[in-house]
Amino acid sequence: MALRFDDKKALVAEVATVAQSALSVVAAEYRGLPVAKLTELRAKARANRVYMRVVKNTLARRAIAGTQFECVGDKLKGPLILAFSQDDPGAAARLIKAFAKDNDKLVPKLVSLGGTVLPGSDLERVASLPTKDQALAQLLGVIKAPIGKFVRTLAEPHAKLVRTIAAVKDQKSAAA
Repeated sequence: MALRFDDKKALVAEVATVAQSALSVVAAEYRGLPVAKLTELRAKARANRVYMRVVKNTLARRAIAGTQFECVGDKLKGPLILAFSQDDPGAAARLIKAFAKDNDKLVPKLVSLGGTVLPGSDLERVASLPTKDQALAQLLGVIKAPIGKFVRTLAEPHAKLVRTIAAVKDQKSAAA
């Protein structure tokens, strides 16, 4: 169905607003994907806080102009669905990767993260990025490791002394 000029302006404004605050974008070709599967994909996207929209490529180029995703503009060709990650840079990539595993008609074409464009084959690398909670847990583990090792090092002489005294006691009680 053709969009009126006002509808096109509203669509471009909506996508531009999302693109301004998004952390990454994934473009995937959906040619041959049934409507029911597309609806299922959109529902999963909403649950994962991923903004997903089918937009004509010319309108998408206008919407992402002036954002970090402007570099994607010239690579938009064919029927594409755009998925913008809102909270987590890898959320859209994980969503597309998981859905494409079961539906071979959904083909990732490109990924953009931090102003750089990666081919669709690099979707796995972006999808493997840790979530915010996982990254914080890893950072905490890295910070905590030297402190724990230092405490164990300080406690070891006392523990060794206690083990030595216990061994001497056991040896004398066995001899008696």
